[in-house]
Amino acid sequence: MAMTIEEIEQYIIKAVPDADVEVIDLNGNGDHFSAIVTAASFKGLSRLAQHRRVYDAFGGRMGEELHALKLTTRIPE
Repeated sequence: MAMTIEEIEQYIIKAVPDADVEVIDLNGNGDHFSAIVTAASFKGLSRLAQHRRVYDAFGGRMGEELHALKLTTRIPE
């Protein structure tokens, strides 16, 4: 079963509580998403560590319930 935008947002916020999250369904069928995650707690982390922190929030759901997630992470200015 595919995940909803709201579920994706909640998983990310649970892992990164200070995050501002924007999720978009890229093709309208609930299996390819894009997320922009902005969080002050990313400061000092490499881009890889930032992405890992977000992707780890989904555990074994990546590739299963959540087929594809294009991820952009940012640190607020």
